[in-house]
Order: sequence, then C-alpha cells, then structure tokens
Amino acid sequence: MRGEPSCPKCGSRVRAPGLFADTWQCGVHGTVHPLQPVIPPSVEALAVVVGRTQVPVWMPWPLPVGWLFTGVASAGDDRSGGRATVVACSGPGPLGGPGELLLVAEELGVGLGARYAGIEGPDPGPGIRVDKPPHVKVLAAGRPTPLWHVTGTPDDRAVFAGEARGLWLWAIVWPEQSGLLLYDELVLTDLRDAGAEVDLLPCGALSPRLIS
Repeated sequence: MRGEPSCPKCGSRVRAPGLFADTWQCGVHGTVHPLQPVIPPSVEALAVVVGRTQVPVWMPWPLPVGWLFTGVASAGDDRSGGRATVVACSGPGPLGGPGELLLVAEELGVGLGARYAGIEGPDPGPGIRVDKPPHVKVLAAGRPTPLWHVTGTPDDRAVFAGEARGLWLWAIVWPEQSGLLLYDELVLTDLRDAGAEVDLLPCGALSPRLIS
C-alpha cells in the first residue's frame, strides 16, 4: 500500500510543487493530479474523499446483493481538490465466483481510468466507438447513461466508458465475465448527494485492484 502520492497514469512517484514547478510532476508524464495514498475502506475514508472532491464519487446504490464497499481513492491535492475518484466494490459475480468493480469519475486527461483499464491513456481514445450504439446503460444520478465497451484492454477484465455529469465515467470489472453486471441497468449514486444511509455501508477488505 503506498504511503505517498503517485502518478495517476503510471503509479510512479511524483515530485511535489516546489522551487522549479508549481504543480505535481511525474518523471514520465509531466504535470499530473497526484493519486493520494489508498487507505483501508471505511465510512470515514469515504467521507474524506467525498468532502474534498470536485467530481462525482460513483457507487452502485443500493449495492448488489452480497457486495461490499472495498476501497476509495482520489487524484488531486488540497489546492485543486479531487479531479478523479475511484470506488471499489467486491462481491459474488453474476456467473459465480468473486467479482470486482471499479468505478472511476475523472476530468479529461487525468488518466486514472485508463490506468485501471490497462490501456495507454489518458482517455479511452479510439478504444470506444461512440458512433455505434452503446453496449450497456446505467442509471447515474437518475439519468440513463450509455457506456461503450472499450477495446484493446487485457483479457482478464471488461471495461466500459462513457460520460456522466460532463466527465468520464469508467466501469472496470474483473473477471471479464462479471461484465454482465453492467447489463442489469446498474443504478449509480453520486455519494456527494447521498444521505445518512451511507453510514450503514457494508465494508470489506481493501481491493488489491486499487493498488496494482
């Protein structure tokens, strides 16, 4: 588990603003919004991310039966606020066995979603064909939201991406067969809009997908 900020695009160490640059710097990707250290999942950890972010914090709500909240992280600093968020959930897959889901909301160019998707970023680029019908639709903050299957990703996962509230929304699912979860018109809530019921959120162990 990392104890210091890292590059959202590659996970490398980043240099804090200083004498020669007033932004966080990655040796490979230049100026970045730093990914803050991932901490064990808890309602308190979630509240910290929700309180400082400038982008949605998407969560399936209610959670599918048997699923647990298994981690949250954000990219950004105290000055800029969160410019990308990722929420992890884990539970029984639609075809049996364990399943894992990461939901990423981010501004253009941050690159966090592409990193978890396993593709060259920072955005889906030619990996989605928005000129074709969407493959799935979710309900995000009460609005039907189309998502397209992203091609060119590793075989162990299914990746979908689209736009919600003017920002990228990524859904990354392991194993690939658990992508069927997205075909059930998953209902997503922006936890910035959620009420006290979030205090009852069931938490599990930290998802290793967040720190890979």
